Amino acid sequence: MSAKEIMNKDEMARTLNRMVFQILEAVRGEEGFCLVGIRKGGATLAKRMADILAREGVKNIRLGYLDITLYRDDLSSIHDYPVLHSTELNFDVTGQNIVLVDDVIYTGRTTRAALDALIDLGRPKKILLAAFIDRGHRELPIQPDFTGKTVPTSRSELVDVKLEEDGGNDCITINKKA
Repeated sequence: MSAKEIMNKDEMARTLNRMVFQILEAVRGEEGFCLVGIRKGGATLAKRMADILAREGVKNIRLGYLDITLYRDDLSSIHDYPVLHSTELNFDVTGQNIVLVDDVIYTGRTTRAALDALIDLGRPKKILLAAFIDRGHRELPIQPDFTGKTVPTSRSELVDVKLEEDGGNDCITINKKA
């Protein structure tokens, strides 16, 4: 079966813009907030969100990237030699309002790993979750506070978020697992 496109570049841009304004509404009155993207796709989307916020005149946007590889509960079953990416947080997370950004939420296990990684770095005041695509099938009691699009899927499908920054064209597809 060939990939089925569920979002094109324009739809992705509109969706991300809408999510940014929902986040702004939710954190209004707070003393700022930080965007932390989960590597890899979440980091790219967090950077895009920061760019939208800057265009809207939001000042002093704190942006960071989180590598959760060593916090995964399935690490030993999926990689003999895991590929580590860097965690880049140029601010202390203690006392901060953090919006954790991921491209796809599925079982909730990636989010759980990201929460563990963040809390190892300090004690945030509040953590909100922004997931661009929610495909369901949760195995943990984790739900996003902000969702770009909910996409019903089967467990035999994969959701692929393709981003220009990774050398492709912006689009989201659903494929059958091999």
